[in-house]
This record gives sequence, C-alpha cells and structure tokens, in this order.
Amino acid sequence: MRLPLVALAVSAFAIGTTEFVVMGLLPQMAQDLDVSIPSAGMLVSGYALGVVFGGPLLAMATARLPRKAVLLVLMGVFVLGNLLCALAPNYPTLMAARVIAALAHGSFFGAGAVVAGHIAPPGKRAQAIALMFTGLTVANILGVPAGTWLGQALGWRATFWAVVALGAAALIAIARYVPVLHDLAPPRLGRELRVLREPQVLLALGMTVFGFGGVFAVFTYIVPILTDEAGIASHSVGAVLVLFGLGATLGTLLGGRLADWKLMRALMIALSTLCVFFLLFAATMHLKPFAIAGVFLIGFIGFIGGPGLQARSVQQAKDAPLLASTLNQSAFNLGNAGGAWIGASLLANGAAYPWLGVAAAMVTAVGLGLTALSAALEQRALRPALAACECGDSGM
Repeated sequence: MRLPLVALAVSAFAIGTTEFVVMGLLPQMAQDLDVSIPSAGMLVSGYALGVVFGGPLLAMATARLPRKAVLLVLMGVFVLGNLLCALAPNYPTLMAARVIAALAHGSFFGAGAVVAGHIAPPGKRAQAIALMFTGLTVANILGVPAGTWLGQALGWRATFWAVVALGAAALIAIARYVPVLHDLAPPRLGRELRVLREPQVLLALGMTVFGFGGVFAVFTYIVPILTDEAGIASHSVGAVLVLFGLGATLGTLLGGRLADWKLMRALMIALSTLCVFFLLFAATMHLKPFAIAGVFLIGFIGFIGGPGLQARSVQQAKDAPLLASTLNQSAFNLGNAGGAWIGASLLANGAAYPWLGVAAAMVTAVGLGLTALSAALEQRALRPALAACECGDSGM
C-alpha cells in the first residue's frame, strides 16, 4: 500500500505548493506584471474558482474511466497549467493558466481519496486517505517557503518551473506505482448527484466555505502585512511563512483528534476561537512579534476546523464518496476565492490592512452560525428517535 500512497502524497504536495505559493510572491508578481497588489491577489481567487467549478465537472466527466487513468489525466492537466504559468507573458495569460492548473485540483483529490481508501487494508481506510492529504500539509511547511525563497532569488517564474518538475515526478510515480484497480466499480452518478438535495449536505458545504473563507481574507495578503504593516524585511518572509506551515500541521493533527471526540462541538469551539483571534490580529498586526506569532496562529487555529469540516461533509454525503470529496475541495476553495476577493475589494477601496482581520472575523462568524444551525437541525431530527427509545425503555 505504501508506494501508491506516496505517489498520491507527492501529487498532493505539488498541488498544495502551487495553490498557496502565490501568496509568498505577491509583491514580486505584482511589480513584474505591472498590476496592483489586490489584482495580483486575485490570482488566488482565479485558481480557487477553477477548483470550485472544474472539480465537480471533471469528476462527472471522468466518472466512467478507470481511476488510475483519471489520476494520470488530471496530473497531466496540472503540469500543463503550471507550464503555461511559467511561460505567461502577461497578467491575463497567467490568470488563464492558473485556472487550467486548478481544474485538476478538486477532482484529483476526489479520485485520489477513493483510490487510497480502496487499496487500504481493513480498518486503515481513514489513515490511508489522511496519508495522501499529508502532501498538502507538507506543502505548507516546505513547498511554499521554498517556493517563496526560490522566487525571491531567481524570479517568480522559477517557482512555477519547480512546480512543473514536481508535477512531472508525481505523474511518473502514479504511472509506476498506482495499480489499475479493475475491481473498483465506477460511481453511480445519479445516486451521487441526489445527495445535493439533502439540506445537511448543503449546510456542511456552507460551513466549509465560510468557516475557512476568513483565513484567506487575511493570509492572501500576509506578505504585504508583514513587510508594510509590521516592518519585517522581505528576505525574512520565507522563514516566517514556515511558521504558517507548522501551525497548519499542528492544527490539522489537533483538529482530527477533536473531531473524533465530538465533531460539532469541536467545530463550534474552533470557529469561535478563530473569530476572536482575527479581531486580536487586526489590532496587533503592526507589532512585529505579534505579526510573526499571528502567522503561526492563522495556520494553527485556522486549520483546527479543517478535519472536522471535511468529516462533516463526508458524513452527511456518505452514499456519494467521490462527489462528497470533490465538492468539499470545491467548498474549501470557494472560501479561498471569496476571502481573497473580499480582501482585494477592501484594499482596492483604500482600507488599511487591519480591516482584513475584521472582515475575516465576520466571514468566520457566518460559518459559526451555519454550524450552530446544522447542529440544531440534527438535534431536532434525533428527538423522535430518542423519545421512542425512552418510551420503549419505560414499557419494559
């Protein structure tokens, strides 16, 4: 089982690196492309929207193909998109190339989760899927800081060339190590699509969009916050961004344990804490020590809710594993796109950077409200069953 999962994790590492590395290169890209910082930040939104719409569409278009073939095609699209990013002569071309690279993102993780779960031994399915997703986490620790340093030293295009090489290595690893899986039945699209009628499924996706969207209202612009607001030297930014990756890793690990404890309560605690943190960060981001600590805490507190949000979506759409995994990636990235757009809109209209923290708190508060609504509806649905059990017990 190990080598196929390593191949999937390498792919996840490449995808995670290209998704987040733009944030570390925002000033250089804006200057080279002759656009403003808010416009450069929209490259994050463009990628995220490519995931939002491309993931479900490609998942349905490739549903009848063997899973290994799907993974190879999607990684090929990813490599092509990043190659076009490295060669892009101007901002519109780069935006289009980012969207092409993003098309493979959501559907790759949807298909990859199905493959990882299928090849896992009995009782190891969740661990196998988690191992694949560690590639995303490691990308935040190693890929994004390394890509930032490389881009600052050799230009932002060098970073995309490095991602192309990563994607090519992942493509070779998938071809070599992932089995064909003749016994894996194709998903039933009709049954998978019917899951979208369920209110709790839609609520779970909404929780993901708003519960995670606030993170990117701030983190998309973390480099100018660190350099312009907190006065940190640009050559030190890469080292500071390592703290985000470490925080995201620790937050994800803790979030998984909390979700196994009590899922909805854990999400309420995580989102409440995130709201308070964003308001505190807005008030202290101009102070260098607090700005540096804030980078770690954005990753740590922001990602505590990640495993729970993912688990909630899959839990409520258990009869549609492919579409649930893909749609949840779309929901995360819709939050990314929305958060980056909110930040860009505020900055473009003259708002100071601290207002991004206030906006992030408001977005997260909406996610908290949807979580409370989902928990209340769940409790209401359980009451008749609990009443019936109590009546049965009293009659014995």
